[in-house]
Amino acid sequence: MTTPRFKCKKCMDRLCMHKVPILSSLDIEDLKKIMGLIHHKEYNKGDTLVFVGDTMDSVVIINEGSVKAYKNTSDGREQILYVFSEGDFFGEQNLFRNQTATYTVEALQAVKTCNLSRKQFQELLYSFPEIAVKIIDELGNRMNRLENALQSIGVRNVDNRIGSILIEFAEKYGIKDEEGIIIQLPLSREGIANYLGVARETVSRKFSQMENDGLIRSLSNKEILIPDLDKIEAIAGIN
Repeated sequence: MTTPRFKCKKCMDRLCMHKVPILSSLDIEDLKKIMGLIHHKEYNKGDTLVFVGDTMDSVVIINEGSVKAYKNTSDGREQILYVFSEGDFFGEQNLFRNQTATYTVEALQAVKTCNLSRKQFQELLYSFPEIAVKIIDELGNRMNRLENALQSIGVRNVDNRIGSILIEFAEKYGIKDEEGIIIQLPLSREGIANYLGVARETVSRKFSQMENDGLIRSLSNKEILIPDLDKIEAIAGIN
């Protein structure tokens, strides 16, 4: 595992845990108690937070930045399973039993994390059962995403899948603008291809086609504008 840099400044009194959806029901005093248990870490872009097969003893919450969780396929290709960003967490599979990491996690940019040991997180769940309910809900969402991804590979066409990922990114990273929604893409074209299980050339070709059709506009290499999200939903097969 890449050795991180440690900088604990109590999140500059910003209560990083308050940004985490699974802890949002707690009041300020409870959050302050939890802060004393947090172990803060920082990583640079490209650093590996966890390798597949590592033994994890903590739940990791993303405070700033984003990471990709991936596996390598039998033919050596990278298959991205999740993109975790601010407020997301991983390592929950080790909450109640010893289990090695089932994927590698790599920083897509500079990342700050808040870590709670398994013992500390278990005590947290016993004290605040509502957190356990939110974790179950989030894990259910992840299962749905994986099931939809597997179904997409066999049933949905590439246009549907690209439309779906743009909607996912719009929901997580989109900023409303007078011209539409601006998305700071968390992945490169190659990363998006690895997320969708298609060739990089396919993604580049489809993005170019969508831009020619006025469905998206490239503002920079990692930033796009979607003028009309309804049209993207139609491509995804949502409408």
